[in-house]
Amino acid sequence: MDRRRGPGRRRGEVRRAAEEGEISGELLEFIMAIDEYKRINERPFPSWSEVFEIVQYLGYRKVAPQAEHINTASGAEVLSEKTQPATTR
Repeated sequence: MDRRRGPGRRRGEVRRAAEEGEISGELLEFIMAIDEYKRINERPFPSWSEVFEIVQYLGYRKVAPQAEHINTASGAEVLSEKTQPATTR
């Protein structure tokens, strides 16, 4: 694959997804901050502590308690079928 800029140059996956609207604004901002950090500091693979610093730099702060599971929003109530009110027909 030719990596030079010009007609027919392939876009990276992140760039393609961003241009096609598949990446939210916040995620794109995070990806761009990581890429900028890697470029400025000449670090292709930042450590987790460096990623955490970038997250804080972007303004993120812990404002809610930790959720019970990674796929559950913190503070979200998960209602089982038993606790949900019955619907009338």
